[in-house]
Amino acid sequence: MPKIRYNNIDNVSTDKTLKEFKQWREQRRSKMKDYSYTVPKHPPELDYLHANRAETTITWIGHSTFFIQYHGLNIVTDPVWAEKMGFQRRLGAPGIPIQDIPPLDVILISHSHYDHLHLASLRKLVTAKTLLIVPDGLKRKMVRKGFHRCHEMKWWEHITLGGIKITFVPAQHWTRRTLFDTNTSHWGGYVLEQNHPAVVPSEESAATSEDHDSEKFRAAGTNAPSGSSTDHPSGGPPVIYFVGDTGYFQGFKTIGERFDIGITLMPIGAYEPEWFMTSQHVTPEEALRGFVETGSQLMVPMHYGTFKLADDTPKEALDRMEVERERLGINEERIRVLGHGETLRIRHEESKQD
Repeated sequence: MPKIRYNNIDNVSTDKTLKEFKQWREQRRSKMKDYSYTVPKHPPELDYLHANRAETTITWIGHSTFFIQYHGLNIVTDPVWAEKMGFQRRLGAPGIPIQDIPPLDVILISHSHYDHLHLASLRKLVTAKTLLIVPDGLKRKMVRKGFHRCHEMKWWEHITLGGIKITFVPAQHWTRRTLFDTNTSHWGGYVLEQNHPAVVPSEESAATSEDHDSEKFRAAGTNAPSGSSTDHPSGGPPVIYFVGDTGYFQGFKTIGERFDIGITLMPIGAYEPEWFMTSQHVTPEEALRGFVETGSQLMVPMHYGTFKLADDTPKEALDRMEVERERLGINEERIRVLGHGETLRIRHEESKQD
C-alpha cells in the first residue's frame, strides 16, 4: 500500500535540491557569527508549578518546548531536552530539568522533526495517565515506539479534555525522520481554549461579551521579572495558539478568524539564509506579520536560542524583531520575551456579579 504524503496549503513546496543544500553549506563556511549572547536563565518556580492547578501559566523550557498549565491540565509542547541536535550542542540548559517537570496530562507534538520530537525525552516524561497528541500519520510510529496512549488529528479536528478543547491547526512546513518517511505524517500547531457549552446568550450577556472582546489584553513588559503576571479580562483562561514550526502563510489570518486568540507562541529563529529557509521558517518580520494577522493580543517568541539550526544567531533574531515591532507600532507590552525557565502567569479576573 503506497504511503500517504502530506502537503501544505496551496501545495506550497519546501523541497530543496542537493545543489541548493551544497550552496548553503558553502556560504555558511564564509560567515563569522557572534554567539556570545545567550538567552537568560531563570530559576524555575518549581514549588509553585507543582502545586498550581488553577492559574494559567506558560514556562519556556527552550526552543519550541513549553510547560503550560491550562484549566487544571499540565501540558508540554514539542518535548526536547536533548543535549545535542546532530553535531551541535545545546546553547543553554533547559529551563526546567526534565526530572523536575510536574506530572503531565498532555504532550502536544507539532511534527516529527528531531528538534521537536525527542524520543528519549518522551520516555522520561510519559506516565500511564499522559495523553500524547500527534499529527495525522504519526500515531502508528509512536505506538511502535511504545507510546500506546496516543491520539492523532487532522487539520481543524479537535479533542475535548475536561474543560478544554484542543484543535490541531495548519502550518507551512514539512517533516522527516528517515530517508524513507518524508511527509508521511502531517505538521501543524495547536489552539487551546476553554470548552464552553453551547448556549444562546441573552441580549444582556451578549453586550457583556462585546465589552470583553473590546477590552485590551494587559501584559507584563518584556523586562518584567520571573513570576510576573498577565491579566486576562474574560474571566477564564485566554486562548493559546502554539504555532509549531512554519513559514509565513495565509493560515495565520484564517486561524485568527476562527479563534479569539489571546496568546501566540511564535517562532522567530532558524531563518537564515532566507532564500533557503523562507518556505519553512518565518523571519522575525514575518513572525510579527503573522502575529498581527492572527489578531492575538500577546506574542511569546520561541524557536531561537537553543540550537544552531541555521545561520542566524539568537541576538540577531531578537534585534530584528525589535526593529520591526517599532516600525509596525506594536506596543512593547504585547511582545513578551521569556528567559529559559521563566514563567508567565495569566490571572483570570472573576466575572462581576450584578
